[in-house]
Amino acid sequence: MADRVVVHEEPRLAVIPARAGSKRVPRKNVRLLGGQPMLAYTIDAARRSELFDRVVVSTDSPEIAAIAEAAGAEVPFLRSADLADDFTPVSLVTLDALERLDPAGDRFPCLAQLMPTCPLRGAEDIRSSYQAFRNSGAASQISVTRFGWQNPWWAAERDSAGVLQPVFQQFVQARGQDLPPLFCPTGAVWWAATSMLRRERTFHAAGRTGWEMPWYRGVDIDGEDDWRLAEILLAAPVGSESRP
Repeated sequence: MADRVVVHEEPRLAVIPARAGSKRVPRKNVRLLGGQPMLAYTIDAARRSELFDRVVVSTDSPEIAAIAEAAGAEVPFLRSADLADDFTPVSLVTLDALERLDPAGDRFPCLAQLMPTCPLRGAEDIRSSYQAFRNSGAASQISVTRFGWQNPWWAAERDSAGVLQPVFQQFVQARGQDLPPLFCPTGAVWWAATSMLRRERTFHAAGRTGWEMPWYRGVDIDGEDDWRLAEILLAAPVGSESRP
């Protein structure tokens, strides 16, 4: 609890990690989605939220940097190669940006990590999540969505012979309406007290809270099927904030 800072006028930082080396959807950060680079949606949502003193993109790519600056973000440095591989936790990328921008630790009491792979999250989502973060008293908060028609309590593993083994054996025959909801993290908007992030080096600290958002604005693009779903949702928006 001591990590939280609740002064309304506190300076806030948005960090948008956007590396060049996507494998499943090549060049996805700069690929056109609905007529503009995917990255631009997240920059636009961050700026329209009017919450941040600085909106910064951390990237290893000059091409991504140019697109980010054209969309209205800052790119004050290029990320080092050792933070742009397939294995580095994204929390460390955000921490690297924080330590570059606020080396003394006295500039930004809290920050948001906004993944560009969640282009359907809107400015109001960012504002609402921030309010929940301030009210929670937690040192970190991640965005989550409910599992929908694919009930996770009925999950099963399948071996090479096709035989199924339930993950939750005790719930195999339970009715869906009798089971409690489960939540899936989405990278749309994660908040942290910067003192906690510096100490723990991750958003996944003890006591982190989950801010629930609609699944159709929390879509996280990891593969081509996700990309097609995002295109469909952009073309036929649903919900109260239809445009990211």
